[in-house]
Formats: sequence, C-alpha cells, structure tokens
Amino acid sequence: MGTAEHDVIVIGAGFAGMYALHRLRGAGFRVRVIEAAEDVGGTWYWNRYPGARCDITSVFYSYSFDEDLQREWTWSERFATQAEILAYARHVAERFDLRRDITFGTRVTGAARVGEDWVVRTDTGEQLRARHLVAAVGSLSAARVPELPGLDSFAGPVLLTGAWPAEPVDLAGQRVGVIGTGSSGIQAIPELARTAAHLTVFQRTANYSVPAHHRRFTAAEWQEIQEGYPAVRAEALTTYAGVPIETRPAALADSAAERAARYEQRWQEGGLGFFFSYQDLILDETANATAAEFLHAKIAELVHDPATAKALTPDSHPVGTKRPCVDDGYFETFNRDNVTLVDLREHPLERVLPHAVQAGGQEHDLDVLVLATGYDALTGALLRLDITGEDGLPLAEHWAAGPSTYLGVTVAGFPNLYVLAGPGSPSVLANVILAAEQHVEWVSDLLVHLREHGLRRAEAEPAAEREWNEQVAIAAGATLFPLADSWYLGANVPGKPRVFMPYAGGFQTYRELCAEIAADGYRGLRLS
Repeated sequence: MGTAEHDVIVIGAGFAGMYALHRLRGAGFRVRVIEAAEDVGGTWYWNRYPGARCDITSVFYSYSFDEDLQREWTWSERFATQAEILAYARHVAERFDLRRDITFGTRVTGAARVGEDWVVRTDTGEQLRARHLVAAVGSLSAARVPELPGLDSFAGPVLLTGAWPAEPVDLAGQRVGVIGTGSSGIQAIPELARTAAHLTVFQRTANYSVPAHHRRFTAAEWQEIQEGYPAVRAEALTTYAGVPIETRPAALADSAAERAARYEQRWQEGGLGFFFSYQDLILDETANATAAEFLHAKIAELVHDPATAKALTPDSHPVGTKRPCVDDGYFETFNRDNVTLVDLREHPLERVLPHAVQAGGQEHDLDVLVLATGYDALTGALLRLDITGEDGLPLAEHWAAGPSTYLGVTVAGFPNLYVLAGPGSPSVLANVILAAEQHVEWVSDLLVHLREHGLRRAEAEPAAEREWNEQVAIAAGATLFPLADSWYLGANVPGKPRVFMPYAGGFQTYRELCAEIAADGYRGLRLS
C-alpha cells in the first residue's frame, strides 16, 4: 500500500479527539480524524435525552489549553445543558478550523497493523494508512441495549438515552416507561414526568443522588470566575479528581453535629461536592456510613410515601462507589400522581409485551419505552473497533480477562496505538476533559520525541504493562469502589470480566507519574 498518507489517524471527534487533532496538527503532524456522527461533540452529540447536563461545574468542564478560548466563551449556567456543551464543542471546532481534517458520518470497522503502519477500514469501504493510531472513542460512548425478553415485540418507540433522536420527541399524553436509574435515568426521569401522561420507572438498583441546584451565573459571578481562572486551573491540577473542591481529611474527626452541618451545607450548595465532603468517605466504611445515614434521611424526608422512599433508599453499595449522581428534583418526582415506581428486586422484570412491560406478574401499559441502561464502559467502544495488533493478535483476545494497559494509554503488542482516557487511567474518576487534555499532551510529546530522535515506534513493554495493572488493582483495593456492582467493574454487562478498570489513585498522582516517566525517557515503553 506504499507510504502512509497520514502521520496520525484519530478515531473520534469528541473533546479528546478534537484536542488531539489541534495539538498534533500544531506539532506538524498530518492528522485525519474519523467520526461516526455528523458533527463534533462525542457523547454530547448523542446524549440529547431530556435533562441531559454535565455534573461537573461548566467552568471546569471545558478546555484549559487556551486562555483566549476561556476568556471568549461565556457559560450561562452552573451545570451546562447538553445543548450548551454541544454549542461549545462546535465553537471550538470552528475557532481552530478543525472540521477540514475530520471525516464525519463514517464509522471505523477495523484497524490492523500492516508492516510498520496502521491500516484503518471504514464502513464506506475506504482504507486509510497511518504511522500512529489514536483511539479517542470515549469511556462512555458504547450505548448498551439490554437483552430483555420480548423487547423486539414492543409496538411503540424504544428510545435509548445514549442515542436519543435528533428530532424533538413529543411525549405529551403518552404512557412512558423508563428502565434504569443510573445517572442518565436520574436526569431524565424528572423531565419525562413533567410531560408524560403517566411515567413508570423500573428500578433495578436504588442509587444515591444529590441535588444540582441549577442556576444561571450572574454577571458579577462570571467576572469573578474569569479573573480567577488561572489560579483555579492551576489548583485543579493538584486535586484527586481534577476539580478544585475543598475537602476535609476524616469524617470521624468531626463531631456528629459538625458532620451533619457539613453534609447539609454541601447538600444546599448542590453538585458533586457532597461526595468530597471528607477524603476518607471512599476509603473507610465507617466514615462512609455517616454520609449514607444523612442521605437516607434526606430520601425519607423528600419522598412522602414510606414504601416508595424505602425502595428508593440504596442498601447495596457504599456512597460514591457507583457513579455519583446529581439531579433536578429526582426523589420529589415520585410524589407526583402520574409517577409509579416498580422495584425490580421485589417484582422482577419478566418480559416486554407489545404494549406493556410485565414485572412481578403485573402488566404496566406503555406507549413509549425509554432505556436508560448505560454503556459498555471504558472497553466497549474500543473493542467494537475490531483492532488487531502485531502477529494478528485481536485486542479482544488480549483483553479477554479484562483490559490490560500501560498507564491506560499504550498496550503491549499494539505498537503506536494510543488510547485516550481509557481503562487503567483516571478517566471517569476525574474531570474527563482535563484528563483527556493530559493524555493528549503526553501522547503528542511522545510523538515529537520519537520524531526528534529518528524513532518510528513506541510499544508498552509487557512487564511494564503487568506492573501497571497491578498498581491499578492496588489503588482500587485501597478504596471502597470494589464493594459495588458498578460499570467501573463491568458489572452491568453480562459476561464482562469483573475488573476494576479506572485508576483510583487520583488525577494528581497519575499526572505526576506520567511526567516522571516521560522525563525518564518514557520508561516502560520500547522505543525503536
């Protein structure tokens, strides 16, 4: 096939892929991005469901690499809506002229090592060749349709939160059923209840959630934010999750009254800050139980019917060990006359009928079914690419027992393949845009290093990969995360290996380690 026509092919034009294009192109590489959607935005292009918002303050859920970009964009709300985040992504694409190097509406169907290059196949029949391959496919992008008996027989629309229709969906006067009460379900349910004639929520696992307290920024607030941006951005780099939130060391070091006051303050402030009230909430079960006690009391206070409140009260996992949720009146929604909760632990889902869902022997009549059933997280989108490394080794085979990476970026046996915000990195446990920026900059610097030293190839050493996987497991084992059947462990996908996938040692620790490894000549990588 001759010489590679590109230095780098990037798969995905979400926030990681867009920055990869900008950074690598600026470093003098010939870059081509392949994107399945018709525009930029990644998960924010597809997640158009009612109530979709970021759960990190919009000020921080944005790029930090360009100060002019920060100054010229004004966020209107504390937690931006999907529409505003997508508008921001489009603004970035326009401002840095990214679209000319992105092929939209094209899905990658395979990627294989051929000689010293990567050959990428697409659903248009095209084959592209590049020296380096960057997978910027997102940690939460492979939307999952559960295997429900009779699902294909349902006569009405079946809507997936992770792939919501672009055209408006009118649910006024409709009987709507929602399966799933994870983050997307908790965001969508209050919105759906406001328009549906009746909403039936099928809950598999009760989830912890705290109020967002959405509000618009005042002009004075925004001026203060702009003036403080540089200092706040610098502080974010030194934190566990890439977001500057003040936290105290130990819950039990405070008196019961002090803890209650702190939890109440964080509840009233709204947002994810509640889960960072104390550093040991995710480390110590006794400390965690104090937060659980507070949240259980809040649910009992907010939900009028005691039986419904009990069903909505989590009892299967510690606080924060599943994806923390932020809501807009979620628990209060179950006080509405047009909302019914079906606890699938008490009344198991048996089958989907043409006009109903049958659970616990009862048929719940529906016109529309919404699947808020999440994603095949962290690995799903990567494995769907059908990547084959050297010696014909499929990535799916290499990861048969769970994902295995070095730093979450490189994979032994897959030279010149770089994963952005993938398994083995802080990714979903951190501010994902900041985490993506750090990965892009590290990979870009590596490619420049290769070019400057006349090198053409970078590959994880198997021993370094094994050692890093051990570090990921050790970091997870020091926390309460493994006590929950969460998508962090792949527990939401039948047959998926139970391996805690993200790095739980903290964004700051990870970032410093990556910098140290680069300064040490990229130890753990075989450069040639």
